[in-house]
Amino acid sequence: VRTPAGTVLHSGDWKLDPDPVVGPAADEDALARIGDEGVLALVCDSTNVFSPGTSGSEADLQGVLTELIGGCDRRVAVACFATNVARLETIAAAAAANGRDVALAGRSMWRIERAARDNGYLADVPAFLDADDAAALPRDKVVIACTGSQGEPRAALARMAAGDHRRLDLGAGDRVIFSSRVIPGNEMAVGRIHNQLIGRGVEVITWRDHPVHVSGHPARDELMRMYALVRPRVCVPVHGEMRHMTEQARLARACQVPEAVVVENGSVLRLGPEPAAVIDQVPSGRLAVDGGRIVPLDGEVVRARNRVAWNGSAMVTVVVDGSGRLAAEPQLSTVGLLDDGDQDVTGAIRAAICRATETLPPRTRGNDEHLGEAVRVAVRRAFRDSLGKRPVTQVHVVRV
Repeated sequence: VRTPAGTVLHSGDWKLDPDPVVGPAADEDALARIGDEGVLALVCDSTNVFSPGTSGSEADLQGVLTELIGGCDRRVAVACFATNVARLETIAAAAAANGRDVALAGRSMWRIERAARDNGYLADVPAFLDADDAAALPRDKVVIACTGSQGEPRAALARMAAGDHRRLDLGAGDRVIFSSRVIPGNEMAVGRIHNQLIGRGVEVITWRDHPVHVSGHPARDELMRMYALVRPRVCVPVHGEMRHMTEQARLARACQVPEAVVVENGSVLRLGPEPAAVIDQVPSGRLAVDGGRIVPLDGEVVRARNRVAWNGSAMVTVVVDGSGRLAAEPQLSTVGLLDDGDQDVTGAIRAAICRATETLPPRTRGNDEHLGEAVRVAVRRAFRDSLGKRPVTQVHVVRV
């Protein structure tokens, strides 16, 4: 992006792959020419900043996948990112080497495949089969390239693992290759798919077992090479978690980049002509449809609902006289906390309310806000002691 203040280079997802399978290798001379012109800022992918060396070449996978497919005499499925067009070509070559056809399973797989062919990619790859074609073939004559490598609940692999796919199934003796890494945060979902597959007698292979995946993001040596080629004045780390971006800022400074600024979603970053700095913040984040309105997903409405879902809610009404002493038995109503036969718990809660009001100093009992807060705390503590829950609690004070 060329601006009057200087050139900004945004990397997107990238790597320096000497043999990328699809498309040419990175044009390092072109990057160096941009660097010669002068680069104000490099906005750069941080995902693999903790990985030493290089990310590896896509071409290195074909031999491994060919061997793993050939070593199974039953059905083989390969789960990968649908947007990795090069991986589809690699899978197709490995399958062909073993006399197998490739079927695609998952809508996003088909969507990317059509886009790739429309733009001239996969030109030498035979047409892929659909699920109906694959189901009609012997199990040792097909490889299924499928979505679901991150444990997505409605992806093709998840449906096969659960046994509810419309046409395809996986069972004893079949093999599933996860040709991907687990994105942080998806570990439980992916583990659930692994367990379901293993429970069906399927052999599961991941990058921990064999080198079945290379990342599409730059490792540490590639990042340093990019800094050497582009020579920006400012590094703006993006992609990855805060720990990744902070580490890349350190690496950029070690590579003689004068400035590095770590930003978060919503940060307004000034790049120049003055020193780079975050100068403002704008609202950002996900929104949710809540009935007939749109609310922030991290707002109080959704947070409160989650708290109620996990801990239940309690509504307390206390009637006190002018001096703040109870004038009637406290009234308690709950949602998601008490069941029939929990009278002992109810009695313990009411006793806690009585103790809380009786032990307050006279001046505090005379203040509705302070009295209500004391009752609220007492109720939550009593529920914690009785049920191990901290319910969302509201107190109404009625003074007569």
